[in-house]
Amino acid sequence: MKARALRSVKGRSEQKRFAFEGPTLLGEARASGLAIEELYATPAAYETMPLVREYDASGTPTFIVTTHALAAISDLATPSGIVAVAPIPLSGLEKLLSLGTPVLVLADIGDPANAGTLLRSADAFGCPGVVFGRLGVDPYNPKVVRGAMGAIFRLAIAVAEPAELQAVAAAAGFTLLGLAAQGEPLAGERWDEPVALVVGHERHGLGRWAPLCRRILAIPMAPCAESLSAAVAGSIALYEAACTTGKGGPGRSRLGLVK
Repeated sequence: MKARALRSVKGRSEQKRFAFEGPTLLGEARASGLAIEELYATPAAYETMPLVREYDASGTPTFIVTTHALAAISDLATPSGIVAVAPIPLSGLEKLLSLGTPVLVLADIGDPANAGTLLRSADAFGCPGVVFGRLGVDPYNPKVVRGAMGAIFRLAIAVAEPAELQAVAAAAGFTLLGLAAQGEPLAGERWDEPVALVVGHERHGLGRWAPLCRRILAIPMAPCAESLSAAVAGSIALYEAACTTGKGGPGRSRLGLVK
């Protein structure tokens, strides 16, 4: 079954499709206008979930399968009863950078939970798109898609090498700002130019992406604190940018000085 292969990076790459599951994500996909190529549902899910029947009635290929067969497609220990398959809608860098600022860059972040959370924060704080480093987690990894809670359907997503992003960002007039433990105070950044915020790997920091960054920003912490996770640090920085530019509501935060 081709849908089962979508659990792996290789399968998603070969088919240029990805799978996700559950009524919540299916509803988010529909609201965002994402095309659904196939739906798989257990008999119970088909009978109890109206949205599945609506897709079926509208002509989307819908397959009623046994619980055992659905478990083979799902990557969950307890499948929800619905698996949807959609084309991977990757964006080109030029298109993504044309959508606005700030853009979020995941500098080879490997943890899917961190990546999913950062997608949710990007969506919440006004980022039009997210660039994933090629050495990091696949943006359409099932855990990333689940963690993003629908944000991945609304954001432009691209995958790139540092040199690729550097060239396109320079042509588009974007400044790349890194986020690391040591750097200039985050609260001092004005965010008044096209910016790509580069958030580093959980253990290796910005790594090979550091030379691209014009400035490195840091978040102030109590002296006893060692570090923040990539998801927490990136979310704080995105919120600060949103407050400064007016995308996060009135006023702005006061983060003070880095330790």
